[in-house]
Amino acid sequence: MSAHNDAVIAEFRSHEGTVGGGFTGVPLLLITSTGARSGRPHTTPVTYRADGDRWLVFASAAGAANHPAWYHNLVAHPEAVIEVGTERVEVTAVVTEGAERDRLFADQVREFPRFAEYQDKTSRVIPVVALERRTG
Repeated sequence: MSAHNDAVIAEFRSHEGTVGGGFTGVPLLLITSTGARSGRPHTTPVTYRADGDRWLVFASAAGAANHPAWYHNLVAHPEAVIEVGTERVEVTAVVTEGAERDRLFADQVREFPRFAEYQDKTSRVIPVVALERRTG
């Protein structure tokens, strides 16, 4: 997956935040998080949904049994940097819970029905993470 992600990241950066192929028309951002175990920076392309002044990311891992590594990284180290289009933003990750999580995930499913398929493929509840702009 790393070689694939590297190609997507390079395309994202060289085309001002636009990626083709399977990501055509899909809102995509790059998130650079700190490794939960390694402490090293890791950049990962992630689909997102704008929600007011924050960005929502969904730890679906396409319905895999385990949460994606970037999710574990954000739980361990909530401060990260995202790239949206040509903008770089320092953010703090907040894992949503309860009714808020359910509402946000339902909104995502309405726009991108494949997320319902991802949830159906796994027994875990897919986390919704809000990325909030850091100020000061």
